[in-house]
Amino acid sequence: MNGINWLDLLQWPAFVVTVIAAWLVSVDSKKKREVGFLVFIISNFLWVAWGVPSHAYALVALQTCLAVSNVHGIIKNRRN
Repeated sequence: MNGINWLDLLQWPAFVVTVIAAWLVSVDSKKKREVGFLVFIISNFLWVAWGVPSHAYALVALQTCLAVSNVHGIIKNRRN
């Protein structure tokens, strides 16, 4: 498949995973919220995987901060 920029296609799975994660962290179930934070971390990695070769360094920095926030969310979710 010549002419397809596979790196650009990575944005779409990252987008879908982010939307699923946002849905999961908004539900009442503690277990689903925890899964949502883990899915958010997967989306952070996907965005970084796209952002570094794309030279989108502000996005990479944002996703790094959000990953830390998601780890914090997992810890808080487990305490409650």
